[in-house]
Amino acid sequence: MKQLFQTIILFSLTWTLQAQNQLLVEAESFIDKGGWVTDPQFVEQMGSPYLMAHGMGEKVANATTKVKFKDTGEYHVWVRTKNWVPGKWAAPGQFQLMVEGVALKTTFGITPGWTWEYGGTVDIKSKKAEIQLVDLTGFNGRCDAIYFSQTKEQPPASGEVLSMWRKGKLSETPAPETEKTYDLVITGGGLAGCAAAIAAAEQGLNVALIHDRPLLGGNASSEIRVHTLGIYGKFERILKLIDTKHYPNGSSEAKLDQEKRDRNMKNIKNVTLFLNWRAYDAKATNDRIEYVDARNTTTGERMRFRAPRFVDSTGDGWIGFWAGAEFSYGRESVDTYGEEWEKWGELWSPEEADNFVMGSSVLWQTEKKDTPQSFPVLPWAKDVSNDHVAIAGEWYWEFSRNDLHQIHDAEEIRDHMLRAIYGSFSNAKRLSENEKYKLEWVSYLVGKRESRRLVGDHVFTFNDVTNYTKFPDSVVMEKREVDVHFQQNLQDASKPDFLSKALFYHTDKYYIPYRSLYSKNISNLFMAGRNFSCSHVGLGGPRVMLTTGQMGAAVGFAAYLCKKYNVEPREIYTKYLKEYMELIENQQWTQG
Repeated sequence: MKQLFQTIILFSLTWTLQAQNQLLVEAESFIDKGGWVTDPQFVEQMGSPYLMAHGMGEKVANATTKVKFKDTGEYHVWVRTKNWVPGKWAAPGQFQLMVEGVALKTTFGITPGWTWEYGGTVDIKSKKAEIQLVDLTGFNGRCDAIYFSQTKEQPPASGEVLSMWRKGKLSETPAPETEKTYDLVITGGGLAGCAAAIAAAEQGLNVALIHDRPLLGGNASSEIRVHTLGIYGKFERILKLIDTKHYPNGSSEAKLDQEKRDRNMKNIKNVTLFLNWRAYDAKATNDRIEYVDARNTTTGERMRFRAPRFVDSTGDGWIGFWAGAEFSYGRESVDTYGEEWEKWGELWSPEEADNFVMGSSVLWQTEKKDTPQSFPVLPWAKDVSNDHVAIAGEWYWEFSRNDLHQIHDAEEIRDHMLRAIYGSFSNAKRLSENEKYKLEWVSYLVGKRESRRLVGDHVFTFNDVTNYTKFPDSVVMEKREVDVHFQQNLQDASKPDFLSKALFYHTDKYYIPYRSLYSKNISNLFMAGRNFSCSHVGLGGPRVMLTTGQMGAAVGFAAYLCKKYNVEPREIYTKYLKEYMELIENQQWTQG
């Protein structure tokens, strides 16, 4: 640790002293991104949002921006990038860098792992220059940052040293530049977060909704395209503002529901939307959150959000995690909660706890055209897809593995699914009956089912379903069956590792208590969504989006009573439960 600290100081001093001859360009800040997309999903692992050439096999338009150097002259150039599929083949994500219309001789995207690739030198003749990223393949080349320096000294590769160096280069102050205060701060703009915002705002609370994408809806957004399942419970009016029709997963029909959702959310009074803002920290003192810090995924601007209460609807439980909330991950042993289903044994609930969770999906769609469409043979995808043939994907295109963490290894999981999709479609295109099919849409966002589960006063389990437990604080109800997923190759080794099956347990109705929607040890933290307080099997039913939307609405109403009586979430259960349940039953709102 001492050596790391000394190294950080060394880098900070070095880059600060030489700042007049250096320039760091964050790729996500490019003014015109062309056909490149901003990917902020893996900031906690690799350090920053990045640009990706997600062309599905067709080269994308150049990303372009203008930069200003402090001095003209010769500069060394480094690009932070990675070869996302290293092997005995040409790297699939190759690209070039152009400066003032001239391409550097170096081809980037060829080194395994996130690192700085050296691009040689460039002669800067004017202090103002145009730079461009030029995609060479159409297969997910990625660029994190570009660094120009008049001294040939490579930036730090990764980790805390890189983070500190970056902050120094960008003259980042310890605290965000801007601070705002609200009655309720919600992080995560999926259905749970949106429903919480609506319910709280309609009761008069001033609400901030922080979301790291340009479109609301999470897995239901037109960027991921999963239809909403479940029932509306007591919150039909609210949830119909943000739900979807039951289109096939991956369908372009998701765009219509996206328009409805975005329009309705923008019309809700008392809600301030912070789209393209990603939370990166939450500070708790004496088990109480003081603020959440977030960063704009394009400009890098930072903002501090203060509130008396917070909602974690991030799915991955990030706010709770940063604040020190208790959480669980993986499958509990069968003895932990007694959730055995003898028919399915280890596939349902294992003898020993492990890190298997329900996996992540990447959906995709093709379209049949009038003329033949080409698609290349892809040797770099073959060891994932093998001989599997497909022309479309559905929910069961899902990947989970005991040695891969759905948060820490999310980029590897997403990339594995991309190789599965591209390889399976490439196999299909070798067959004459598929010659007219074109790869029309592939999501580059991970559609997660399960990761961290924050612990509340009640941990919802499979037993609450089988016992038909109706709690005094039942605020969510559901009729949909419980389904727990597993990878097909666990049952049949000949199956691809990227396809799953579901085990269904049918039930008439079950209930989720309010006590599963606030943190056990962080006094002012609610949670709504798949990161609510439950076991692995307990998540099997309620993880679908109308059910999580019910959670969000329930939390929004609770937040109103917290403000009314100046109390914390737990006290709604211990002191004001009757009023709370009546509020949900007889909802009144000031806007439609």
